[in-house]
Amino acid sequence: METGTIRRDELAGGLDLYRTLESGQTYLWRRGDGDMYGGMPAPGEWYVTVVDGEVIRVRTTDDALEWESTTDAEPTVRRLLRLDDDLEAIVDAAPDDPLLDDAYAAHRGMRLVTDPPFGTLISFICSAQMRVSRIHSMVSTLAREYGDVVSFDGETYHAFPTPDQLATATESELRDLGLGYRAPYVVRTAEMVADGKAHPADARELEYEAAREFLCQFVGVGDKVADCVLLFALEFDEAVPLDTWLRSAIEEYYPDCDRGSYAETSRALREQFGGKYAGYAQTYVFHHLRTGD
Repeated sequence: METGTIRRDELAGGLDLYRTLESGQTYLWRRGDGDMYGGMPAPGEWYVTVVDGEVIRVRTTDDALEWESTTDAEPTVRRLLRLDDDLEAIVDAAPDDPLLDDAYAAHRGMRLVTDPPFGTLISFICSAQMRVSRIHSMVSTLAREYGDVVSFDGETYHAFPTPDQLATATESELRDLGLGYRAPYVVRTAEMVADGKAHPADARELEYEAAREFLCQFVGVGDKVADCVLLFALEFDEAVPLDTWLRSAIEEYYPDCDRGSYAETSRALREQFGGKYAGYAQTYVFHHLRTGD
């Protein structure tokens, strides 16, 4: 077993691991006590994910982030949790905005994640009209039923399925697992990737709005899901997914940003939130409104 620590006071802007991993950005991590998205933090609890067949566990202590893995995972941990982001500079560069000021103050230390693109794509296809806890349950079920079993430190974990593995599923099977009308979307999208027709990672090479359009070719993917993949897997920090909470924020706080279409409204809110790091602002506002903190 490989282990390591990263001092929290060396991370510009700090790190709140609970808010980072349980704020609706990611559904590819599990919490050791099994209560991920249960609504309460669990100080010192391990979070685990499987990336490229390697198990990675992380937890925070009073002064450090600790990690354990089957390999030297510090570079991967830094990438997955965006630990090299200068969060202080991002917050300082944000526009003067009362709602955004409140969100940044209430949830300081929450970082964006960078999850694997395929798992993120499927996760957010499953997200339509679902609570975060239910989405997490769906994604965990897909891993359990179709992903590889990986053993580490006497424990058994399940990797999120590869496109080839998930493409073997049938719509009937996925409906039985609780995916409902999302089942054919998941199967068809997995087939598209497995057959080499397109891969969500290919969007990295495009300009932002072209990348969003590219992702919309996958079955079950609209503008909002595409923006989530861009923001939480492909590091398009300007992406502003317009979900129910953000649309409520527009109605109450930013009515001038409502331009009728998704593309124009998203563009206006992106400008309202400062452009380059508008996705950070969106994530903070989303979590702030959803939790009421």
